[in-house]
Amino acid sequence: MFKNARLKLTAWYLLIITFVSITFSLVIYQGLMNEVHRFSKMQRLRIERILPLNPMQPYFTDEDLITEIQQRVILGLGIINTFILLASGTLGYFLAGKTLSPIQKMVEEQNRFISDASHEFRTPLTALKSSLEVNLRDKNLTIENAKKTMGESIKDVNDLQRLSDSLLQLSQYEKPQQNINYEVVSLKQVINESIKKIESLAKNKNINLKNSTIDINIKGNKYGLVDLFVTLLDNAIKYSKEKSVINIITKKTNHTVFILIEDHGIGIDKKDIPHLFDRFYRSDKARSKKGADGYGLGLSIAKKIVEQHKGSIKIESKLKKGTTIKIGLPIFS
Repeated sequence: MFKNARLKLTAWYLLIITFVSITFSLVIYQGLMNEVHRFSKMQRLRIERILPLNPMQPYFTDEDLITEIQQRVILGLGIINTFILLASGTLGYFLAGKTLSPIQKMVEEQNRFISDASHEFRTPLTALKSSLEVNLRDKNLTIENAKKTMGESIKDVNDLQRLSDSLLQLSQYEKPQQNINYEVVSLKQVINESIKKIESLAKNKNINLKNSTIDINIKGNKYGLVDLFVTLLDNAIKYSKEKSVINIITKKTNHTVFILIEDHGIGIDKKDIPHLFDRFYRSDKARSKKGADGYGLGLSIAKKIVEQHKGSIKIESKLKKGTTIKIGLPIFS
């Protein structure tokens, strides 16, 4: 599809350049020939003034010279136009590729997103459908088994709801930045609110959230920032060992505050780190981790939030030693 589009776009470039080139060539040709005829006329008048006028001798003209000049001009313009068209075809094809490249990447990313989302939706739907069909065909189905099936079905529905909520959240943060309501917020207040939202998960695993955040003002969307740190802290808790510590540290520079979230969990393989912000990406360790359910959208959402706040996010990790997430946000001044 994009190959044909590239060829069509190149053809349009060539058509426009050909029109412009031929138009300029005609103007140049007409201008040059006017000058040649003017020069010929002036030359003839000079000769007539110098030489005695002979009625039997025609005026001096050199039509052969004018014709030769015309041919040379036409040949020269033809060579120039040929070179322009060849160069334009090559550059036009290259430029068409550059023009269509972001569109192609966007379409490929959209297709990959649709494919991944469909796959993620299909898994719980298939499980839900299979479970219900099996139980409907069971003539000896008891109330106890029916309740068990309903409980499992509700779990699958919850998974689907969580996935749809994550997709809606991701689409929200992919909207243009002008829809965001920025305000001056306290970073310490944002992180404290985030901790309150997930402290029950930490208590279930006896994990200590050690918060040493400094009180500093940043400009951003409070709800988006709370979502950011809830997502990152939730990930840290999921992949941390029981009775471990998660440190939340802040470091200030002239214009940026860096927030470090350090855990002592399972860590991430080096080969997985470049792909962690890809939608639906989950490392093998994360997939096999018991109780670490998810769809690989959390870090994609986190990155979108950070980008909207003109910040940076970086992940450093070592297997079986832990992970550090470093977020940089501009300080309000």
